Amino acid sequence: MKSVWSANSELPEFSRLDGDIDVDVLIIGGGLAGLLTAYFLHQRGVNYALVEKDRICNGVTKNTTAKITFQHGLIYQKVLKYYGLETAQMYLKANKEAFEIYRQLCKGIDCDFEIKDNFVYSVSDINKLEEEMNALNRIDYPAQFCQHIPLPFDTAGAVKFPEQAQFNPLKFVSNIAKGLNIYENTKVREMVGNKAITKQGNINAQKVIVTTHFPFINKHGSYFIKLYQHRSYVIGLEGGDDVKGMYVDENDKGLSFRNYGNLLLLGGGGHRTGKEGGNWAELRRFAKHYYPDSTEKFFWATQDCMSLDSIPYIGRYSKKSRELYVATGFNKWGMTSSMVSAMVLADMIEDKENPYSDVFNPSRSILKPQLFINGFESATNLLSLSTKRCPHLGCALKWNSAEHSWDCPCHGSRFSAEGKVLDNPANGDLKK
Repeated sequence: MKSVWSANSELPEFSRLDGDIDVDVLIIGGGLAGLLTAYFLHQRGVNYALVEKDRICNGVTKNTTAKITFQHGLIYQKVLKYYGLETAQMYLKANKEAFEIYRQLCKGIDCDFEIKDNFVYSVSDINKLEEEMNALNRIDYPAQFCQHIPLPFDTAGAVKFPEQAQFNPLKFVSNIAKGLNIYENTKVREMVGNKAITKQGNINAQKVIVTTHFPFINKHGSYFIKLYQHRSYVIGLEGGDDVKGMYVDENDKGLSFRNYGNLLLLGGGGHRTGKEGGNWAELRRFAKHYYPDSTEKFFWATQDCMSLDSIPYIGRYSKKSRELYVATGFNKWGMTSSMVSAMVLADMIEDKENPYSDVFNPSRSILKPQLFINGFESATNLLSLSTKRCPHLGCALKWNSAEHSWDCPCHGSRFSAEGKVLDNPANGDLKK
């Protein structure tokens, strides 16, 4: 199982830590958010280091569908409803700025950057689309409603954001990572204050940024109740249609479409981690019906970290953690959210005011019904009977027959059939 990005890219390699070091800023986690933050700090002359337990971008970044867009599903009606007009406008502004930074950076990088229109469609619910159009009108964004889109099935229509973009994320990373102060194969075993303990040495830092997808420090921020994780699946088809844009269903169980070279990338089959879902079988049934002459060339899966209100958590880890920062909960929009994280965190590290920090503040109020539902899911699985328990917080693991893994329905940790940890927040293998 290898993504099309992994098959068509070669990332630079970095040495592991060798001995104790002192830095002003330590970044833990070498996905796109961590790398972009390191890139920004490097440009500003900050004394930093980034550590990654494996290879850089070996998780979600290499398994994304790599759409660069500030159209994040039907999010603007949600933000307007929960937080009001100003927050919705600032959320849009932050992500537009992130998009423009990508556009400028990609001018000098061979990363298959292409301008494409983006569409959020609905199979049957035109009311949701109309509500999103009304929300976008209120925040003065000129979206377009399309009644007909070039997909092989009928829809109620789509909301169009013109001139968004797509790229190869690993080709992009291979360029921006060069020259950064990165240590690979360096796993942080624990934090003692602002000291990171690894097998290769200790890292003393004035400030620490955690960009490990799901935050691994449990004693701050209550992320175990504010986040959950979601699996989704992709197949790459040769001989599929040129859909001339990027498309995603407003329904979490729907399908996404985009092209890369001569391939059609078909996404879907998703489910909460540890639950049942359609996975690749659903995508293959769809392809057999609608693209009978196509050939599957790639298949892969990814895991998205979901916030309860659809807005990422970017900023101080908690109210009491003044020198500890986090970027997480990107939902399914990791490309722009990674860039927004770098924008916000780089300013906060230098004690500069950032106009978007309040929007993404991890300590913002979350609606009690949302917390209750997520907490109930965790409690139910915590109390379930199972011989396999997650070392993170002890939840019962479920067998994922499609991917041959043990998955945690509480917080999304995953383990191989042999018990080796695959996805965090668990920080170690299953006990034998």
